[in-house]
Amino acid sequence: MDRMLVVVFDTEKKAYEGKQSLLQLDGEGSIVLYAYAVVAKGPDGTVTVKQSDDPGPLGSLIGTSLGSLIGLLGGPVGLAVGASLGLVAGSTVDLSNARVGGDFVDDVSKQLRPNRFAVVAEVQEDWTTPVDTRMEAAGGTVFRRALSDVEDTIDDEDTAAMQADLAQLKAEHAQARADRKAKLQEKVNQLDSKIQARLEKAKEQRQAAQQRAKAKVEILKTKAAALKARAAQAGDVTTD
Repeated sequence: MDRMLVVVFDTEKKAYEGKQSLLQLDGEGSIVLYAYAVVAKGPDGTVTVKQSDDPGPLGSLIGTSLGSLIGLLGGPVGLAVGASLGLVAGSTVDLSNARVGGDFVDDVSKQLRPNRFAVVAEVQEDWTTPVDTRMEAAGGTVFRRALSDVEDTIDDEDTAAMQADLAQLKAEHAQARADRKAKLQEKVNQLDSKIQARLEKAKEQRQAAQQRAKAKVEILKTKAAALKARAAQAGDVTTD
């Protein structure tokens, strides 16, 4: 199961130990670590990224579920978590991009208080014991949530309702007196702009979901090939 994982620590040193444990679990095959970042919450509540994984199939954190969640953890004062990540754009940092519920963000934020640190990661894990055991040994508090798929149903219903309103406004505009046409046309233009913006955002989300899925497939293929190579090498050593 693909999950968002956040482990909160009291010190930066422990956070890096937690990150290293995740990398070890990934190497052992206990989990698949798609992407990670070590973050710190400053005295003013701003979240900054201390370290993240090297750009791979998932690319940078910009616009990813991980990047959006990090931005949300900063709250109103922490949307910009570093110019290098490009998370100053409000459109990037929202729950639909993070693919987790608002209650998850609230729970983590309560624990990730100022002057604390966390490892934020997108992982695949079949059971929770390996991660929990390593993180608890390092003094971390673990939060996890299954990643939701892109949900278009509610947006589609809302957009359909807006399109119905638009059709009614256009009908009224066609029959209106000259002194009313200008005001109705302004409403038509405003509503049409909102509809187009929603449709474009939905399109971008679907495309991002497709790209994430392809990237994860490539990561899994790479890991499978590496395991196969190691197994073959071990077999050669045994034969010798």
